[in-house]
Amino acid sequence: MNTAIPVRKETNVDIEMERAREVVSEDKALPHPRQRVLEMPEYHPPLANRSLLRLDFNENTFAPSPKVIERLRQTAAEDLTIYPERQHFEVVVAGHFDLEPEQVLLTNGVDEAIHLLCAAFLEDGDEALISTPTFFMYDVSIGMMTRGLKRVQADASLEFPFERFLSAITPRTKLIMVASPNNPTGAVVSRAHLLDLCRAAPHAVVFVDEAYFHFHGETTLGDVGQVQNLIVARTFSKAYGLANLRVGMLAGDAQLLGYVRKVSSPYNVNGVALDVLPFALEDRAYLDWYIAEVHAGRQRLTEALDEMDVRYWPSQANFVLFEIGPRHKELVSRMREAGVLLRDRSADPGCAGYVRMTIGIADHVTRGIEALRATLKEMQWTRPQ
Repeated sequence: MNTAIPVRKETNVDIEMERAREVVSEDKALPHPRQRVLEMPEYHPPLANRSLLRLDFNENTFAPSPKVIERLRQTAAEDLTIYPERQHFEVVVAGHFDLEPEQVLLTNGVDEAIHLLCAAFLEDGDEALISTPTFFMYDVSIGMMTRGLKRVQADASLEFPFERFLSAITPRTKLIMVASPNNPTGAVVSRAHLLDLCRAAPHAVVFVDEAYFHFHGETTLGDVGQVQNLIVARTFSKAYGLANLRVGMLAGDAQLLGYVRKVSSPYNVNGVALDVLPFALEDRAYLDWYIAEVHAGRQRLTEALDEMDVRYWPSQANFVLFEIGPRHKELVSRMREAGVLLRDRSADPGCAGYVRMTIGIADHVTRGIEALRATLKEMQWTRPQ
């Protein structure tokens, strides 16, 4: 008896499956994104292993308000099963900032706010205007929508180049993005100059990023509703200490924000963040305490940098940018070994050899200064000529 196993005949299905595998294996046959996505820059923050003293990302280095912590403890299991509704909280936030609810949009951090503004107002061929160096997410979100990004480089002072920026506005300028205080420099743009930009470009949205407002104090938020093309951003990641919960705010003309709201998901901000936000807002005593800690720490750090003969740039934010020179990578690496994280900003335009240190509570400032002083001494570092 012949017991040989019969050979399975190849079917049409087998042939088609094999052809499909061959197609998938060829890169040219895979789905491709839009050309703008291929060309846009990528942001790769060095976030790995941040269990050390966090003086690298301009976060609150301590904690949010105790009222926020208490509210978090009251979160029930069932609360996590419900889709978040942000409208009620936009009413609360609007009341806190003396705005109308339709003038406020809560977002998943200011990063999402930037993305939504670009999606709402930019088409390929439009121009968007920024001053560099500045927050890199502007490049990313603008680059996703248009090739028309125009950068106005600051000079060695790293101050906002107002006159050159003003002259760069054209009829094609659709979006202007300005951070004040600016990241990574800490420089500010006066309210008068920001309003000048709004008047010079009535055909463009002027976006003022006030993520570090609390450490400076001057704002254009009071001009919302009076200046139609102005949109202001605030974050609750910095002074309020809610960076992990991801919540930010846009404030602006109701009609303009209506367009942004249209491209936003209705569930973009998580419910836990929304639930604790009113408690963060109402604890003014905590906020004032943390701001005072940063102001005092900033003064201490700049005085220490003077003593160490390290050049730095005046800052109105919760960080200070200073010059190390060609050994910037070595300093950041050695400081990590000493338990302190700093941010190397050398890749930013005009910032070769520059490093940034976040200001936190007093103890963290002390530890940062002591580690920096010891590390520079070990390196036998001298100021670049």
